[in-house]
Amino acid sequence: MSPLAGGGADDTEAPLLPSPAAGRVPSSGGAAPRRNWFAFLCAALASMTTMLHGYNQTLMSGAQLSMREDVGLSDGEVEVLAGSMNVFMLPSILAAGWVADRLGRRRTLVLANAFLMAGSLSMSLGSTYPALMAARFVTSLGAGFARVVAPVYNAEISPASTRGVLSSLVDIFINVGMLLSYVSNYAFAGLPVHLGWRVMFAMGVVPPVFIAAGVFFMPESPRWLAMRGRHSDARAVLVRTSDTPAEADLRLAEIKQAVADAETTQQQQAASHGGGGSVWTELLRPSPRVRRILTCAIGLQFFVQASGVDAILLYSPLVFKAVGVASDSAAIGGTVAIGAVKTCFILVGMLLTDRVGRRPLLLASTAGVAATTASLALTLRLASGGGAAPAAVAACLASVLAVVATYSVGYGSVVNTYSAEILPLRLRAQGSGLGVAVNRLTCGLVGMTFISLAGGITMAGCFFLYAGVTAAAFVFVYALLPETRGRTLEDMGVLFDK
Repeated sequence: MSPLAGGGADDTEAPLLPSPAAGRVPSSGGAAPRRNWFAFLCAALASMTTMLHGYNQTLMSGAQLSMREDVGLSDGEVEVLAGSMNVFMLPSILAAGWVADRLGRRRTLVLANAFLMAGSLSMSLGSTYPALMAARFVTSLGAGFARVVAPVYNAEISPASTRGVLSSLVDIFINVGMLLSYVSNYAFAGLPVHLGWRVMFAMGVVPPVFIAAGVFFMPESPRWLAMRGRHSDARAVLVRTSDTPAEADLRLAEIKQAVADAETTQQQQAASHGGGGSVWTELLRPSPRVRRILTCAIGLQFFVQASGVDAILLYSPLVFKAVGVASDSAAIGGTVAIGAVKTCFILVGMLLTDRVGRRPLLLASTAGVAATTASLALTLRLASGGGAAPAAVAACLASVLAVVATYSVGYGSVVNTYSAEILPLRLRAQGSGLGVAVNRLTCGLVGMTFISLAGGITMAGCFFLYAGVTAAAFVFVYALLPETRGRTLEDMGVLFDK
């Protein structure tokens, strides 16, 4: 086992190395520090932008039924239009770090809301396939900015005591957006064909205006302010977002040290590479510490999508029909149950992140997803051999819900938090963008190959494959990922020095 993982029985319960900040959180009279609700409000506003991504991502599931008839789309055009978002997000995902480092986290979130508003409006007015694809591209640019910058902002604004909970708000709001899209599909399905789907997309025009207005009143990330030499402004933000004033001073001192270390690293990179000490140089030619950090961050983003959960979220009606569910309404009912379970268990994971720790949740989640996915595969294999039966339908539904529940409690609530918090300050924005790009590419690969793969190795074979990949993810987490609960962001690097 890697030295990063430690060797004691308590490795999954506490940080693998004691934080220098531990035991130095002063409070008058020995009272427990207060929880900071201002930090919660800031993180919630930033996360709301990702809600619009969730809304637009899954809205096509119901909207495409009337779009086919109104616009005259073919099956292939619908498939490309629905699945193109993951690919169209890549330019803004890769550019988000650079933009956020120059404009600031807050202004980049405002920019994301502007793209999302323009994209939703363009979709609602589109009347041809090229126009709809162009509108989808604009929406995807906003979604890409939001998916990268919101987790970075949340990690940087949060005190260490609640960073897990506040960073998990991103996943909560993505799922809220998905649920709202299903509600919108149901609510407007009865409108005339030429109107219903347009109203669904038009409903996504107004929220970005209010969210962007709220973002304008948020403070900028204190770490971004410190990177710009605005230390007094950074301290003012830290005083408002820390549990105690003494903690704010401690956080500011650590941020200043991190900025100084980053500048030293940049100078060393410039000297060793002939003056080219950029962030991308450091990412592409990393030091041993940064290499280990990138391995953990990007590896997690790959495995979370390679688990195949998106095949369930996108194609669950096909899975249910494979075990004999003939009714469309019954299949849709199963999909609604999946959405409800996913949201509930992400909430559970969010509440446990700062109490149990990241590593135990990830270990439990990867083990659970591997076991439940194998159970689903076995159910599909038995049903294909013995025909449809109520027991097979019940077993399939139970397995699907178990996969979604075990996925959401760890994978769905921890990965974005962990990936953002372990990256060094200088590399955090662009490093996060690189991780999210891997996430979206893997997601697109799973979504666009499931049907053809199932035709080649059977649907049961697909889920056996996903179970094997997730078993490998368990080994990855166990061997490489240290615990980060309770540490300041500036204190993360010591975990990856050995």
